[in-house]
Amino acid sequence: MPVLPTLRRRADFEAIGRHGTARSTPLLVLRWLRTDRAETRVGLSTPRTLGGAVQRNRVRRRLRVLLRERLEHRIGSGWDLLLIAKPAAGNVSHAELGAAIDALLARSDIGI
Repeated sequence: MPVLPTLRRRADFEAIGRHGTARSTPLLVLRWLRTDRAETRVGLSTPRTLGGAVQRNRVRRRLRVLLRERLEHRIGSGWDLLLIAKPAAGNVSHAELGAAIDALLARSDIGI
């Protein structure tokens, strides 16, 4: 499975917060910012309201898998994406999380 390019610096997360655009569903919030990079980078946020560390890590793993699948076919290059899980995201199936991501991508201007 290919490595998911991730956002790592605090400044990158803050730039998305200040200058990015956002859409949300009951499960997730997607914030994005257009960049000049050749790749699309992804940041994940799983707040403590989601549950304990085990629960947050489980949601993070599921989101990484779902995003990796969509990066190749649905998302073009040159984006910084921040996906924030809401508390309800910890109690849903893999398919429901995937549908929430698809709905967010459909409502945004990120797709290819």
